[in-house]
Amino acid sequence: MKLYNTMTRQKEEFVPLKEGEVSMYVCGPTVYNYIHIGNARPFVVFDTLRRYFEYLGYNVKYVQNFTDVDDKIINKAAEEGIPPLEVSAKYIDEYYKDADALHLERATVNPKVSETIPEIIALVQTLIDKGYAYEVDGDVYYSTRKFKDYGKLSGQNIDDLESGARISVDERKKDPLDFALWKAKKTDNEPAWESPWGLGRPGWHIECSAMAKKYLGDTIDIHAGGQDLKFPHHENEIAQSEAANGKPFADYWLHNEYININGIKMSKSKGNFLTVHDILANYSGEEIRYFLLSGQYRNPINFDADLMEQARNSVERMHNSLNNLRYLEKTGADGPMTDEEKKDLEDLSKYRDKFKAVMDDDINTADAISVVFELVRDINADEKDDSTKEFARACEDLLTELANVLGLLTDEEDEIPEEIKKLVEERQEARKSKNYARADEIRDILKEKGFAVEDTANGARIVKL
Repeated sequence: MKLYNTMTRQKEEFVPLKEGEVSMYVCGPTVYNYIHIGNARPFVVFDTLRRYFEYLGYNVKYVQNFTDVDDKIINKAAEEGIPPLEVSAKYIDEYYKDADALHLERATVNPKVSETIPEIIALVQTLIDKGYAYEVDGDVYYSTRKFKDYGKLSGQNIDDLESGARISVDERKKDPLDFALWKAKKTDNEPAWESPWGLGRPGWHIECSAMAKKYLGDTIDIHAGGQDLKFPHHENEIAQSEAANGKPFADYWLHNEYININGIKMSKSKGNFLTVHDILANYSGEEIRYFLLSGQYRNPINFDADLMEQARNSVERMHNSLNNLRYLEKTGADGPMTDEEKKDLEDLSKYRDKFKAVMDDDINTADAISVVFELVRDINADEKDDSTKEFARACEDLLTELANVLGLLTDEEDEIPEEIKKLVEERQEARKSKNYARADEIRDILKEKGFAVEDTANGARIVKL
């Protein structure tokens, strides 16, 4: 298995620190609003990587934090007239709703800044003791130039960096490039904790260094996130963690590319900012997940209505194949598989190896989806009304085995609403009594409700549209 390591700028064979175990840290959301579609991409991509590791038999410890103490949260609290931690609690709940819709497995741990203050303070103190940080009027800053390898992840020369948009300018700092580890309390409406430097709160970057150390150790296998975090956030994490611990922070750094909206980079200022919460009004979480995996994660992808309709149609095709197999499991022939079915199943099993080959190549989910659809095509060609139940079950097992790695077809058996079942039964009775007008009327009602009914030699089959 090879992963593209941002640090070395090449694909490298994945070798874990401990055999059979993987430690992963993925930067989570700052919880002051609903997550946007750009946030969702790394969450879905690296959830899929985690699923694949588990599929391969690894024990994965997966940590994804919540930034619940931040300037944006304080500003949102002022707007809404409620305490900052109430704002973050509200949007953590909303995150979980969106995460469940996107079929994200729950992280092993979802630590919060507000619950990691002692570890953050201890790490800041270590950096001061080692000469990498200094205190000014209750604020603590990191001495960026003291870390000789600063810039190694993003490939930037420290002498070429300028303080500006994402680096806070403060004349009290010894160097414009120094960044805040601890911020003294300035206003009444911001959360603050006692520390050796007075009442205050953590800076942004220090939280991830402290959380990764607390839950995963000084050195971890994989640190991942969106490519916008590469600098300064991940660069600063490296500087903090390696200066404090005297060890490499992570062996593999993974970053996904941006999402464009209708061909334009997503931005609040451009008015094309889309939240998952809003998109879920028109598309299922599984359709959104499919779209996010339909491109290789290191390539930009474009969100537009046409591509989402393609995702909807593709997900529907997968579910129809699965439903057909489940129908055959109930209506197919009893007894063992025929010799022909055994040969067909052996031929179908080649897709397992094809799937693993493309996933081993830097989690190429786009090609993995193609493999799943090749499997669907061949299953559809092999299944017949007189197929055995055993053959149908074996095909379902193979299809869901591969699709589940991608977080697709993970729901329990698609439940057909009782209302729909009763309509189908009524239609069958109407056909038996030769009341074809009523049968046609029911068929149209079913279509309006998003279902179709197919008449087969083994009875009526209900299909979601």
